[in-house]
Amino acid sequence: MTQPPPRLRLLHPGHAPALLAFERENRAYFARSVPDRGDDFFTRFDERIRALLAEQEAGVCHFHVLLGGEGEVLGRVNLVDVVDGGADLGYRIAERAAGRGLATWAVRALCHRAADRYALTHLRAAARLDNPASRAVLVKTGFTVVGETRLAGHPGLTYRRTLGEVPAPPPLTWTERVPSRPPDGVAPPSDARTS
Repeated sequence: MTQPPPRLRLLHPGHAPALLAFERENRAYFARSVPDRGDDFFTRFDERIRALLAEQEAGVCHFHVLLGGEGEVLGRVNLVDVVDGGADLGYRIAERAAGRGLATWAVRALCHRAADRYALTHLRAAARLDNPASRAVLVKTGFTVVGETRLAGHPGLTYRRTLGEVPAPPPLTWTERVPSRPPDGVAPPSDARTS
């Protein structure tokens, strides 16, 4: 079924119900490649959103949601720990939306926004070695490997992207489907903090 293309939006309080549904629906999927958020995250979700919005208001983070045609959250793409012209990139895409270029499009869109709206000059990211799809997204979007790290006990790589002039990404052609399981090579969430 053809849907309007997803929209990247800055997180606001009205997104909370759809964001909670997204996190619950994808909890097991995300836990395959990043540490589980734990039950406390879900029971104190309203508190957590208020804290994130306070960080955003203070300018230390920029949280974004990818909204589908019905207003449902298809992903999160965030810039955290904004300092000295840089920030850490983190993202996670819903299992049902994975495998069709949404992560690549969203990271490109956020790189453009980071340079254009937030006046950032560089971004950092990290991905586990056993997460080739997320590593591919980072490379396709202009990030280069700058080192090694451990992420939740797993070996990983750190990345950096210098922003400069970043063009807006082309429009995304979008056809939504609901797979029974993710296709092989689908990008699970990146290991950077997605809050």
